[in-house]
Amino acid sequence: MQINLTGHHVEVTDSLRDYVNSKFARLERHFDNITNVHVVLTLEKLQQVAEAKMHLSGGEIFANAQHDDMYAAIDGLIDKLDRQIIKHKEKLKQK
Repeated sequence: MQINLTGHHVEVTDSLRDYVNSKFARLERHFDNITNVHVVLTLEKLQQVAEAKMHLSGGEIFANAQHDDMYAAIDGLIDKLDRQIIKHKEKLKQK
C-alpha cells in the first residue's frame, strides 16, 4: 500500500507522517487489496480536517473527518474508513 500524504496550510511533520502510517497499517489488516491512499490534512479556521481517498480492488472509498486536534481528526478518519472497508469486503463476499 502506497500512502501519499499532503498538507494544505499544515506542515506535515515526521510525527504526523508516522502516526498516519501506523493507523493505516490497522486498515491493511482488514483488507489487503488496498493499492494506494491519498491523505490530505487541512487547517480550516479553527478546525483540523483529515481527508482520504483510498483505491481498492473493485472500487474507491472516500472519507473525511473534522476535529479541533489533528490527531483526533485522523482517528475519526480511520474509524470511518474502517467501517467502509468492512462494508466493501462484505459486498465482495456476497458476490
